[in-house]
Amino acid sequence: MTEVTVLAIWVKARIKPEGRQRFLQAIEVDARGSERDEPGCLRFNVLQDAQDENVYYFYEVYKDQAALDAHRTTPHFATWRKAGDTLDGPIEVTRCQPIFPADRAYWGKLYSGR
Repeated sequence: MTEVTVLAIWVKARIKPEGRQRFLQAIEVDARGSERDEPGCLRFNVLQDAQDENVYYFYEVYKDQAALDAHRTTPHFATWRKAGDTLDGPIEVTRCQPIFPADRAYWGKLYSGR
């Protein structure tokens, strides 16, 4: 098994209930666009807190810092940023290092030539 190092971020966002629809539309555009259009974006999941319907989490995995920087310049990221007024406070970003899975086969997009 060949190990691979990737960059993961865990983002927590609290939204204003009245902005839910706009928020969900914007984050869906960003998440789908990221996985579809960015070779360096390996994963972009959006989850809703089971205890608080106004809290969402994003689990994003990028090939490296350059891929994350590129993500922040895309039109779909701009869509997400324009919906910033739907947030109830600042987002919380935690950088993570994936431990498992660590083999290249799992992160296939990373080495598939995309």
